[in-house]
Amino acid sequence: MTGNRTHMIEDFLASAGWAGADHATLAEDASFRRYERVTRGAERAVLMDAPPDREDVAPFLLIARALRENGYSAPAILAEDPAHGFLLLEDFGDDTFTRLLDSGVAAAGLYRLAIDLLVDIHSRNPAQIIPQGIATYDDDLFMTEVGLFLDWYLPAVLPDGLMVDAAQEFRSIWLRLLPGMRNVPDTLVLRDFHVDNLIHLKGREGVAACGLLDFQDAVKGPVTYDVISLLEDARRDVPDDLATRMRERYLSDFPQQDPAEFGRSCAILGAQRHCKVLGIFTRLRDRDGKNGYLRHVPRLWRLLERAAGHPAMTELRAWLDEHVPADRRIVPPDRKAS
Repeated sequence: MTGNRTHMIEDFLASAGWAGADHATLAEDASFRRYERVTRGAERAVLMDAPPDREDVAPFLLIARALRENGYSAPAILAEDPAHGFLLLEDFGDDTFTRLLDSGVAAAGLYRLAIDLLVDIHSRNPAQIIPQGIATYDDDLFMTEVGLFLDWYLPAVLPDGLMVDAAQEFRSIWLRLLPGMRNVPDTLVLRDFHVDNLIHLKGREGVAACGLLDFQDAVKGPVTYDVISLLEDARRDVPDDLATRMRERYLSDFPQQDPAEFGRSCAILGAQRHCKVLGIFTRLRDRDGKNGYLRHVPRLWRLLERAAGHPAMTELRAWLDEHVPADRRIVPPDRKAS
């Protein structure tokens, strides 16, 4: 962070009534955002620093207000300077689901709370829960995302590259899969709905006890997306029996939903998400110098292979077997070392 931006942060905090507050780095993520905890005596808040040439805080503000208006626990906006990329947010504390799970808290209760929150959101009229101006998870966005697998992951693991016609066939397969993904209702898709971004809030009842931390990429899209994001987590193993119970818990609240169509949508979105994230994690290493995410590649391949085993995914499974054989389903090697 440049000295000039440090001064800008101090000016922002002063304008918000937090002049002279102490700072402590709270978190960085896969984006260009930074977070700091600011304190003055017993009071705490969270500073989001999102350089406007790299990030736009407007979507975060839009979704946060929509969630709060519907009774969900998004952080309150204490102060904002969108032009310079600064937000001062309510501090939800440190009890992320990830931290609680790592400390030995039983997983079932936390995942039940997360699923119940999704049930509540998905039970709302879309016009009530989806704010005006939000993007739709349309075919173009879907294809752009899955293309990250071709653009970043495959060049890093295939020494001879991929033939143009093979890449075209990959895209054609996905275009044929898209209709099967959409045979479920649309809703507000938070899109990064997993245990790293959920936090348990003591003193709040029902689904309000599930705090939401990362939702600025939310879109209008299939109800299955966030279910898969939670239960097929790129960064954490979710036991199969727990994932099965949570899917059954979700479906029990939507008896009108055809379980077979729900399962097909889950398989397609799961495979798409895992391909996308393989590309993103490789890009984080090769473009942004963030190496740590590649440790999740073996898990992503296990999840992708399982999704590709669904009967709807025959073409994709055959394509992967031909063009990305088992010995290439690897953590991308360090190019500097090769």
